[in-house]
Amino acid sequence: MAQEKPLTLKTLTKSVAWDLQENDIFRLWKDAEKDADIKENQRHYFDIIRAAFEVEEITIDKPVVIQKYEARGFKVGQLKVSDKDEKKWAVKKRPISRVTDLTYENIRHISTAQLLDVIDKNFGGGWDSLSQSIQDIILSGFDISTTTLPSNRLHNPGGMYEKKVEDGFDVLEIAKGTWVEAIFAKAKPVIEKVEEDETKNKKKTYGDEDDDDEDLPEIDDNYGDDDEDDFDEDAMDEESYRTTIETDPEDLDLSNVSEGDDDDY
Repeated sequence: MAQEKPLTLKTLTKSVAWDLQENDIFRLWKDAEKDADIKENQRHYFDIIRAAFEVEEITIDKPVVIQKYEARGFKVGQLKVSDKDEKKWAVKKRPISRVTDLTYENIRHISTAQLLDVIDKNFGGGWDSLSQSIQDIILSGFDISTTTLPSNRLHNPGGMYEKKVEDGFDVLEIAKGTWVEAIFAKAKPVIEKVEEDETKNKKKTYGDEDDDDEDLPEIDDNYGDDDEDDFDEDAMDEESYRTTIETDPEDLDLSNVSEGDDDDY
């Protein structure tokens, strides 16, 4: 197996940038200072870096100003942007704390627990509250399934909850009155593809921003009606049970289930 080449500013991509920390940016830029291509295409490389980092030029080089940047979590260092000019810059990794922070470049660089925490902070609306574009981003990096059940039935032995957890899924529970929506999530394995180039074999990793759009999974727009903003608990009954994955029909047979019965689906 061939040894991977060391990462340089020229080989940096918007996806790979999420694996780096602030000190790595200063190091890569320092290593590339003498490269004429870097000098001529600085805006291009700054755009790549800014996909994962906030970058600000420090125009007033005073200790009090630098301290304010550092208090906000920035790392301050030198970036030489011309032969005559070397200024201080402040660099900070972009946080992923809201669903709108999720992108195709960073979705494979967060843990399942972090993903569910971000979803949970989205006003507690559950999976259907997410826009189709955000759902598509999440589904490009994670297997997702959901179910909504009465709270006293969700954890029944042998039920979907138990089976999903045993299969390695993390779960987020969102209370909706006396019902609970369970969102199951598990990171998809990274699929390596070998594509034939005119001059050499080029190995690409599924999920990089250089992949064509057709490589992404096709998602049917069947996750809910955007007009349904409020959850009506009174409208929910046993006929309203639903899940987004295929399940053994015997698990969903409610014909012999009476109210208050705790048998599994």
